[in-house]
Amino acid sequence: MEDDTSRSGESAIEPELPIVDAHHHLMDGSTHRYRMADFSVDACSGHQIEASVFVECRTMYRKEGPPHLRPAGEAEFMAAEAASSGGRYCQGFVGYADLRGGERLGKAIAALASASGGRLRSIRQPLRWSEEAMPGLPHRLNPPWLMQDPDFRAGFATLADYGLTFDAFLIHWQLGDLAELARRYPEVTIVLNHVGGPVGFGDHGRDRVALLADWAQRMASLSACGNVAVKLGGMGMPFMGILADMAGNSSSEKLAAAFAPYVHRCIDLFGPERCLFESNFPVDRAAVPYSTLWNAFKILSARYTAEERRALLSGTARRLYRLT
Repeated sequence: MEDDTSRSGESAIEPELPIVDAHHHLMDGSTHRYRMADFSVDACSGHQIEASVFVECRTMYRKEGPPHLRPAGEAEFMAAEAASSGGRYCQGFVGYADLRGGERLGKAIAALASASGGRLRSIRQPLRWSEEAMPGLPHRLNPPWLMQDPDFRAGFATLADYGLTFDAFLIHWQLGDLAELARRYPEVTIVLNHVGGPVGFGDHGRDRVALLADWAQRMASLSACGNVAVKLGGMGMPFMGILADMAGNSSSEKLAAAFAPYVHRCIDLFGPERCLFESNFPVDRAAVPYSTLWNAFKILSARYTAEERRALLSGTARRLYRLT
């Protein structure tokens, strides 16, 4: 991840509004580095970020030991980073485990819970799959029918027993499979990442009206599942194409206008009690500064009541991830 800390962004509007950043990453690799010190600079740019949720990004895995236990290294890394913030950030942890692990799954979850210092709230096993490469995403990272795999479903069904939710990262033409999964296992809460991953780069974005209609229809079907919530963010990722025609220093008003068709449709369908804003930093950092992004989210939430805004900016995240 490129170092872009020089882009401070706009001054924060409505700085008194409490915010829980429901989705960000930390990493320390040879090509991508974003540590708690970097996040703290972003989070202290004027908005009242009261808490945050760390989401797995396959970083800092243990180099030795059984493969199903190696992701606990990411939990250990996160816990150490959280301690350096005085416990303010990374109060919730979304870890990786392969739900097809059978009897190994319980051991993997126990290792994540222990290594995270009790912060484990959800499991994310990325579901996205495509016949073609997409900008910024690994090609064919997962099997194409993972959500229909009997072993995956067996593991998925146990998440409620562990008191865990499932974070779903996919692309929008997989939403039907997610709806089927949600209907089959209503006891498992699903948090859909990145407004459902509408694909709008290149030729996919030539007819934006048709794309929005297709995405909205699939999201409407999914919204009938009361066990599904949706994160509002990640819209700076190149594969969505939402900001393809905008300069990297766009104003919060322009960002809000670009995000509005997705954000407002999600809130209309799911309601504020099942929607929560996310920064998706440092991934979206290449597209927009942190302060400007949250200004855009506050502009987008301004049409709702004070209670609904509290839910969107902090309350829903606190409830779903059980944050103190």
